[in-house]
Amino acid sequence: MPAGVFHHFGVPTQRKIPGAVYIEGAKVHVTDPAAHPFNVEFVRFEPDSPMPEQVKRTPHAAFVVDDLDAAVKGRNVIVAPCAVGPDLRIAFISDGDAVIELMEMKKQ
Repeated sequence: MPAGVFHHFGVPTQRKIPGAVYIEGAKVHVTDPAAHPFNVEFVRFEPDSPMPEQVKRTPHAAFVVDDLDAAVKGRNVIVAPCAVGPDLRIAFISDGDAVIELMEMKKQ
């Protein structure tokens, strides 16, 4: 596995959680894991979200990597690297039954 630093644990939910941010391209509402004492991010997908069912239904661990394209090379990619904001690119991979989010953050 590429070296990465743990960032959060993502948990799909059907509950509307105050303060969640909407990511239009993925049609998903996400909470800020930094605001949770155990770095949990709750994710609520719109019914017509284009995200794969595996991502919509399975909790995931997320790691920050230096080079997202290198980190996904040779992996079972379920969401190809994409920008979700000006400073963040993400991808999802699977390893057996585990779903893993890889994140590349723009250096400030």
